[in-house]
Amino acid sequence: MADQFNVEDISFAYLINDVTLLFRKHFDRRAVKFGLTRAQWRALKTLHRRPGMRQNELAEQLDMEPIAVGRVIDRLQAAGFVERRADPKDRRAWRLHDTEQARGVIDDMEDIAKGLRVDAVRGIDAADLQKTLDVLNRMKENLQALDGPGDDA
Repeated sequence: MADQFNVEDISFAYLINDVTLLFRKHFDRRAVKFGLTRAQWRALKTLHRRPGMRQNELAEQLDMEPIAVGRVIDRLQAAGFVERRADPKDRRAWRLHDTEQARGVIDDMEDIAKGLRVDAVRGIDAADLQKTLDVLNRMKENLQALDGPGDDA
């Protein structure tokens, strides 16, 4: 189907990037009242779903460098949202857990994300939205297929 277009001239990657940047901007604006950045929120949400992760596991899950995740965790810990607990199997390692304070804002942050998604798809027909999601998933699969076995990219 893409054969009817000159795909080399379609700048859909820029459009996807613009939409992503706008999501980030508006999420950060709405979440500012909680004192959490989007990166902190992603880390917190992941830890809420999978408590007890090590920092390197969290970094892999978030597709971030471990040092960057360390800074995010440091800030979350200082704000009372995350605690580091000694790993019972490895005294050199720490396990990360969300705190009661974090669990108190999880639902509010989810509401912000849901509200933003509702605003983003306003006026878009459900069938068009599903087709868009199908196309984006296919593009993702195509790009993932470019990675060879054992390729970390």
